[in-house]
Amino acid sequence: MEKIASRERGGAAAPSLPVVAPRRRSWLRGDHLVAVLMLLPSIVAVAVFIYGFIIWTGYVSTVKWNTVVEDYSPVGLKNWIDLIRMDRFHWDMRNLLLYAAAFMSQCIIIGFFIAFLLDQRIKGEAFFRTIVVFPFAVSGVVTGVAWRWLMQPTTGINLLLRNLGIVDTRFAWNADPKLGILAISIAAAWQFTGYVMSLYLAGLRGISDEVREAARVDGAGTFALYRHIIIPLLMPVTFTAIVLTGMGSIRTFDLVVVLQGPAFSTDMLAFHMYQATFGLYRFSLGATIGFFMILLSALLVGPYLRSMGGSLET
Repeated sequence: MEKIASRERGGAAAPSLPVVAPRRRSWLRGDHLVAVLMLLPSIVAVAVFIYGFIIWTGYVSTVKWNTVVEDYSPVGLKNWIDLIRMDRFHWDMRNLLLYAAAFMSQCIIIGFFIAFLLDQRIKGEAFFRTIVVFPFAVSGVVTGVAWRWLMQPTTGINLLLRNLGIVDTRFAWNADPKLGILAISIAAAWQFTGYVMSLYLAGLRGISDEVREAARVDGAGTFALYRHIIIPLLMPVTFTAIVLTGMGSIRTFDLVVVLQGPAFSTDMLAFHMYQATFGLYRFSLGATIGFFMILLSALLVGPYLRSMGGSLET
């Protein structure tokens, strides 16, 4: 009753104002809109010409297109089963394992050793760094032609060893049926070691002198310094080098074509895919090999991207 009386004395109550929810500002405005418009062509191109073709390759690997005439009759995993049963595929996997082990170890070990030497602030560092990195700028075909001459039984390396009196040999190198793929890995490592060296050198220069001085104060020698401090700090660089050299091993093609040995002794997956697709017109088989190479690459790139994402979060 008192509230009613007070309302009567004070007159009509003031109408309450409607509560208006604050407008949400759209994020697609201003600089965000400009950034999206600038990136949109690249996103569309990547989606179509990379991921779209990957999906198309996977689809072709499940159809019966093994002639010049297109045939999209589904066959399931028949092409995959046929590939696994092929003797040439067994040679490809054997060569891939040997090539990857030799190529990756040469690039990482020699690249790190050269980076260690250049990190000592030697005179003429820029000159030596240029000499080591220069082969990376040379195309694979030119590298293959040069090393094909060096690996001739009567010239090149054999002639040098014979003139120096070290050994009188006519080793076939890339033409050897068993070890030819290892000889090709030497040419590939000569070309790519400079790039790995630059990665390690950048990593070494990124380690502060305070860390080195603190280790020396604690009594650590050069070997202990690199074993317990420098090398663990360079693990991200080593991981990057493993991914790059591993993917290079999977997709190597030009050196295999130029330095090709007898039969399948130096055959690799990329060369097999090329011959199956453009030589025999077995497009489904070529797509199966190509998609298998993509899966192998994903095994390397997947953990790398996951580790990079974890490092960004931390």
